[in-house]
Amino acid sequence: MPRETLTKDQIVRTAVELLDSEGIEGLSMRQLGIRLDSAATAVYWHVKSKDNLLVLAADAVWEEIELPDLEEVTWQAAATAMAKGLFAMILRHPWLVPAMSTHLLYGPGKARHDDHLLAVYQAAGFTGRDVEQAMKTVFTFVLGTALGVASEAAWRARLRRTGGDEQEQIRTMVAQATEIAMRFPRLRAHSATQDHDDTAAAPGNELEFGLRTILNGLQSELGAGRADGPAPPDDDPLLG
Repeated sequence: MPRETLTKDQIVRTAVELLDSEGIEGLSMRQLGIRLDSAATAVYWHVKSKDNLLVLAADAVWEEIELPDLEEVTWQAAATAMAKGLFAMILRHPWLVPAMSTHLLYGPGKARHDDHLLAVYQAAGFTGRDVEQAMKTVFTFVLGTALGVASEAAWRARLRRTGGDEQEQIRTMVAQATEIAMRFPRLRAHSATQDHDDTAAAPGNELEFGLRTILNGLQSELGAGRADGPAPPDDDPLLG
């Protein structure tokens, strides 16, 4: 495909698909060119470098998060919806988290999300730096929960690539971990009281419980009158 028929949006969408399937280490202009049926030089005509392409792809996925109408829902419902949207987006694009540690990822997509999130917590009554603290508290929890789920998925994928019986390998690893944990009295006693119901520990349930607990706690902070007055904004616009 010649460069004149390519568009930056098309290149970015294809880069996201490549990142989803191959991860950051699989992103290359050559592989992107193959997917686009185009020469790598044609891709460079639209994006400066692979790093620039990663930044563009990372910003594009933030557009997937829906922004709830604050005229129709409470601030807690809006905060929950955006947190769940973030969680789902990270699971769809697990490469985003490692990309955050190596690149400054901020563009119109992320800014769109942050601007609406700011409106959510301001609607709740947070002001000044308390707005940032409230947003970061929820963001950090969602990021950590999503990272745990994504890490397990990556671990299982690695087991499949190595061949053999995936379930048998998992059972062996779990047995080894359990044997180690049973050496410690509190872990042993805690394990004995659990009913080992997998549904209770499902990622969605853990996310629901954590969000409910955090947002109720933030509401209590407002009720206690601990939200400070206006303060200068942080110089760093990033939440993550």
